[in-house]
Amino acid sequence: MNNFAFYSPTEFVFGKGTESQTAELVKKYKGTKVMIVYGGGSVVRSGLLDKVKKYLDEAGIAHVELGGIQPNPTDPKVYEGIELGRREGIDFLLPVGGGSVIDTVKAASMGIPYDGDVWDFFIGRAVCQTATPISVILTIPAAGSELSMRVVVSNGEKKLGTASQHIRSFMSLIDPELFFTLPTVQAASGVVDMMSHIMERYFTNTADTGFIDGQAEAAMRSIMHFGRVIRREPKNYSAWSQIGLAGTFAHNGFYGLGQEEDWACHGME
Repeated sequence: MNNFAFYSPTEFVFGKGTESQTAELVKKYKGTKVMIVYGGGSVVRSGLLDKVKKYLDEAGIAHVELGGIQPNPTDPKVYEGIELGRREGIDFLLPVGGGSVIDTVKAASMGIPYDGDVWDFFIGRAVCQTATPISVILTIPAAGSELSMRVVVSNGEKKLGTASQHIRSFMSLIDPELFFTLPTVQAASGVVDMMSHIMERYFTNTADTGFIDGQAEAAMRSIMHFGRVIRREPKNYSAWSQIGLAGTFAHNGFYGLGQEEDWACHGME
């Protein structure tokens, strides 16, 4: 097993109705003006966006919105978020969605306080030293971005990633009931994504990784079992709880502790 350092400071708030704690947790982390970021409209149709805004309004917390984030996020929305964040004096970013929304916010969080082009962080020209604080309301368990230090964005020609402890979310709110309305294909794709995150670490050249291997095997067995359950029963709270928890931990770095990681499959994708 190799030497390692592991730091995962995110406050993880899990269970039914946890999104109702949004305002008190924003205040806890000193947020005074929030940018709510979301994707293609499901949070609007479900009423979740209105609930989040209501919680913030009742607590007297100012907020603005940035919607329309697409799957496999591209940099135009990142730059839009940076410009909006600077213009409005945003001090707290709140993605409401899945990995694409969260990664867009992570990139913007690096760019808001940075004098140069945010793409510098992705091509190795700069190292992130500070970022606007982030907290997450998760609606799609898959990418694991809600607890990870990684971000992946495309500029239209290249899909590149970077990582920084500064872009880990301060808190992640996970209510498995928010997953009930996911289309079958999105649920299945999410299960495959979290399995892949574990496998990229599990298949390693590093010797003597038995403890982490055992944890990874338990997680993959759980994902495979409960993935079949949610296919049959898309509103099974207990099964979604297991899938949501596994997906979050699949990509926070734990399953790669002390070992060489692969990521060839992600590279090919």
